[in-house]
Amino acid sequence: MPTEKGLRLVTRDAEGVDTAFRSDVLAGLAQVPKAIPARWFYDDAGSQLFEDITRLPEYYPTRAETEILTQRSADFAAMIGEGRAVVEFGSGSSVKTPLLLSAINPAAYVPLDIAGDFLRAAAADLAAKFPGLPVYPVEADFMRQVALPEEVAVLPKLGFFPGSTIGNMVARTAVDLLRNMRETLGVGSQLLIGMDLIKDESVLVAAYDDAAGVTAQFNLNLIRRVNRELAGDIPVDSLRHEARWNDDFARVEMHLVATRDIAFTVAGQQFTLAEGESIHTENSHKFDPRTSNMLLHAGGWEPVARWTDGEGRFSLLLAEARPNRMAP
Repeated sequence: MPTEKGLRLVTRDAEGVDTAFRSDVLAGLAQVPKAIPARWFYDDAGSQLFEDITRLPEYYPTRAETEILTQRSADFAAMIGEGRAVVEFGSGSSVKTPLLLSAINPAAYVPLDIAGDFLRAAAADLAAKFPGLPVYPVEADFMRQVALPEEVAVLPKLGFFPGSTIGNMVARTAVDLLRNMRETLGVGSQLLIGMDLIKDESVLVAAYDDAAGVTAQFNLNLIRRVNRELAGDIPVDSLRHEARWNDDFARVEMHLVATRDIAFTVAGQQFTLAEGESIHTENSHKFDPRTSNMLLHAGGWEPVARWTDGEGRFSLLLAEARPNRMAP
């Protein structure tokens, strides 16, 4: 039978509030321009909305990445090998994970996610699909170094970070994350990471502003979460979703734009938004081979292989955490 353990590593105060969430929201609303880190989208409702987004016709990344995972399974088996503990960062519903696990025959699976209930339900579903595979879900903020379950301590490890989530971060944060992943997994580990590619602006913006309005609800759910968990009174109906392409930074940005002047309170602190002012909620950086290689190197990972889908929209890269050496 599969083993399932949930390790709760999120820090909460006496009222049950996630202290990191509160700190990030208050700091982001106090700055100019206002911003809230995209990682806080993923409460249970946000995680489900994102799963709905992945099935939208405009949202190509999931289909493209699934194509790679399906068609390149023999490559993964040859280059990754059997017997590794697969550590998935931000596991979500683990839709793509069975494709990888089927290809490489791992010794254990460790999904990490900040949305605990969603994590445990997804882990149980995956454990049922792979009888005999030990599954150790860890509820944690993977932006920081994570203590893995002792059951996988001696196993070689493969980090799995699909979906181009790395693109949500500005460069310094992305590098910090990659370095934390290296510390979590250890020298000698591997990392299979998804990175979305630069393409036509109309295709990119449509993927973040779908006709059905699901992405808009995903964006607005962040404000509903703030109101619910941080005693906020932000008027949700006075904000509208907007997706923008920022060519200078090669990224799609998501904003919540005030449709009128508003004043509101969060966790006892007061804030204002002028009409037309926005809360910047997400970046989704797009890459080319040079920028993806540079990012991995900066984070302590050596790229060893790259795959793209048939239309060249998305890439999966395999990298290794090799021992540090002096530069030539």
